[in-house]
Amino acid sequence: MCGIAGELRLDGHTPDLGVMRRMLDRLRRRGPDHEGSYSDGPLMLGHRRLSIIDLSTHANQPMVDAELGLALVFNGSIYNYPQLREELKGLGYHFYSTGDTEVIIKAYHAWGEACVPRFLGMFCLVLWDMNRRHLFMARDRLGIKPLYYSKEARWLRFASTPQALIAAGDVDTALDPIALHHHLTLHAVVPAPRTLLKGIRKLAPAHTMAVSATGECRIRPYWSLAATRPPRPLSEGQWVEQVREALTRAVERRLRIADVPVGVLLSGGLDSSLLVGLLAQCGVSDLKTFTVGFDDQPEEKGNEFEYSDLVVKRFATDHYKFYISNQEVLERLPEAVDNMAEPMVGQDAVAFYLLAEQVSKEVKVVQSGQGADEVFGGYFWYPLMQADRSENDLQRFRRYYFDRSHAEYAQTVTPTYLAEDYTSQLISELLNKSHADSFLDAVLRMDVTTLIVDDPVKRVDNMTMAWGLEARVPFLDHQLVELALRMPPELKLKGQGKHPLKSIARGLIPDAVIDRPKGYFPVPALKYVRGPFFQLMEQILNSTTCRQRGLFNRGYVDRLLADPEANLTPLHGSKLWHLALLEMWLQRNFL
Repeated sequence: MCGIAGELRLDGHTPDLGVMRRMLDRLRRRGPDHEGSYSDGPLMLGHRRLSIIDLSTHANQPMVDAELGLALVFNGSIYNYPQLREELKGLGYHFYSTGDTEVIIKAYHAWGEACVPRFLGMFCLVLWDMNRRHLFMARDRLGIKPLYYSKEARWLRFASTPQALIAAGDVDTALDPIALHHHLTLHAVVPAPRTLLKGIRKLAPAHTMAVSATGECRIRPYWSLAATRPPRPLSEGQWVEQVREALTRAVERRLRIADVPVGVLLSGGLDSSLLVGLLAQCGVSDLKTFTVGFDDQPEEKGNEFEYSDLVVKRFATDHYKFYISNQEVLERLPEAVDNMAEPMVGQDAVAFYLLAEQVSKEVKVVQSGQGADEVFGGYFWYPLMQADRSENDLQRFRRYYFDRSHAEYAQTVTPTYLAEDYTSQLISELLNKSHADSFLDAVLRMDVTTLIVDDPVKRVDNMTMAWGLEARVPFLDHQLVELALRMPPELKLKGQGKHPLKSIARGLIPDAVIDRPKGYFPVPALKYVRGPFFQLMEQILNSTTCRQRGLFNRGYVDRLLADPEANLTPLHGSKLWHLALLEMWLQRNFL
């Protein structure tokens, strides 16, 4: 895990050292263990390292192989690198380090761009070919690791966060109207290649990008996901057994490929509890687990300690339990927002930030349960969509998912930002893509490949990496995802969702955890907006800066301020928090 940055000049000039300095300074928290840079004519690469695999200086980056004429910066972990290393040795390659970074260089030299589909893991990588004067970038299949870029006539810059690109200077920070529409209607999801800012884009998951020294750019997909049944039908028992094998393999991969201890973020829900159980089955006897809780609200508890305690007792883990008061959440909200690559309205973003701070004092790597609900149909809205008999698939989806209709969007923003119904257009295209056997197959595929990438997955990366903590997500192992998306959706939804995971968990973790009502990572004060939290949001939205920006329709803002608890989204989020968070993010990044 690391932070990467770079600049390729397209105008014959050499990169500005000051630009790289500013970008690396903004990436310091992602990589506290080492900083390095490399330059070659029009190119400069920069890297901030979090040492996880091969802790020696031999694995520092940028990694340069002068003999092969390649230089690399890389963020992530390649879980099958030992097997690739042995294969490359058989081809005559020699290694001077023991980690995964050098394997990427050799693999690219041996197989060219075709090396990327061979990698199992989470990654974004940028390779410079010294001889061809050619830059090659790639992002993992499910977008677990981020890669942002900014391109104009004089240069191409890239970095792990938009803030690093903004710090570099000369970025168009005007709001992208299409991205803004997505953000305010699609639960703050802005799918690649867009971001809220016109001058910054992001490489889509499962894509590569090649850039020549003259600025010619080619972007290609290297993987796609089918949601179709296999040629030979499987019984329920066969499906469950195959999922058990694939998930166990995914957990083991993320345990073994690390030269530091690995812990678990234990929420008390099924997914993280199952990870603890499977790690115990793998022979881990000294596992560290971490749980966080917050103040209750009358409508909702702020912790799930009663369930996490059962798991801790069952497996005798080395457990750390943290309680964070509403006062501390309030005081540190601005700090958490500063570490959001893009505005994130999910209340668990703040929870992850404050939890990661404590966890990073004990371990450098954790496994987390993100992705299980999307891959195995665990959310309450999936059965509602399945039961809906609307003829229009778009209508079946947006009724239960969109934060605002297009009509309400038109009430939310001022005339300057009025736009077409871009979100409905996008969702229609995604739902109508080929290789999905049913409406719910298409929904689950869209969720896994697009929606969670820029919602929970991005939150986990941002909030953990802000403390130099690597979060690994076994439920998003692409081989497990491929298997799960072939499974009939009715099997996933059976028994109120995630039936295959519940079957695997039965007898391994306490029944009370399996049979409990579905829970979420709660920070109730950001859902039921009252007291000091309301005062903060009111102050932000009534600020001179907000009014002068002219983004929000004042009548709409006033209606939300008059009764925030009556204005929740279909996903039970606060519409007031949504607007306040966006304005707060804008103010803290560029006023």
